[in-house]
Amino acid sequence: MRLPPHILVVNGIKVRKPVFLLGAPHSGADLLGRALKRSPGFHLTMGRACVAHVVYAFARKPSIGRGSGAVRVLRDALAESWQVLPGACEQCAEPCREAGGVTGSGPCVSAGSITRFGDGSPDLLYSASVLQQAFPDAQFVQLIRDGRDVVADMLADPACLAWFKPVMLAEHTEFPNDFLGVNRDEHVERWKTMPVAGKSALRWRSAVRLSATLRQELPAGRLLTLRYEDLLRRPAESVAALTDFLETRVSKVALYGTRAPEVGSWRTRLRPDDLELVEKVARQELTRLGYLT
Repeated sequence: MRLPPHILVVNGIKVRKPVFLLGAPHSGADLLGRALKRSPGFHLTMGRACVAHVVYAFARKPSIGRGSGAVRVLRDALAESWQVLPGACEQCAEPCREAGGVTGSGPCVSAGSITRFGDGSPDLLYSASVLQQAFPDAQFVQLIRDGRDVVADMLADPACLAWFKPVMLAEHTEFPNDFLGVNRDEHVERWKTMPVAGKSALRWRSAVRLSATLRQELPAGRLLTLRYEDLLRRPAESVAALTDFLETRVSKVALYGTRAPEVGSWRTRLRPDDLELVEKVARQELTRLGYLT
């Protein structure tokens, strides 16, 4: 007998059609998160520790995400993240606080105004399959960006580079591993000696492959794919597409005038050796997505 779908209640509100933002690091999920946080009725969190701990546990040991308790664990973590309590925003990551305009200790949203929930935590992409099971009516928005620009930003981000330290390959890290972009156990030794630009390219390559898989698995009403380049160059069109997809008004103000890395900045930010390695590692995906001809 098929069990009825689980109904999650947070702040006395039933969680219906939650929205999750997915993408490789530095692909623009934070920009969309800013827009949704400033849209009427939305309560979107980004990077709360309770969610991050679960996401990275699944990323380092994918078998956990396939376990029978994974759905409950992730659902509980999100429920905790979405609670509107005094001082709750003090536990949020700075990008989330800034996007919500939080200046004090109070919450960024009034519980009485919430109609939709969402999350745009970094690396949520690697928990997409669990999210689909946890929230069968969820909507996903995934961001695609030129892998060369992504790598340029990753190389300037200590949080991203920390994942490439040897200590991250602890005994409980499983391979193959989509998070690190290592496809086979025998590639681990090669990964250890690879320059960080190559490791970053592997992460981007793996992320866009996962994104392509999602496009095959999910119907159009549940998944929208946007390009980072369009967010910056044609924000009105991107917001219109997002508004139609979510069937709710999305703030345009959050995208206009945003100080974000320019499109094509890799030309001045990547060293020639790093660029050559990135294009070698990710050539197939860069070409398929139209970034490399």
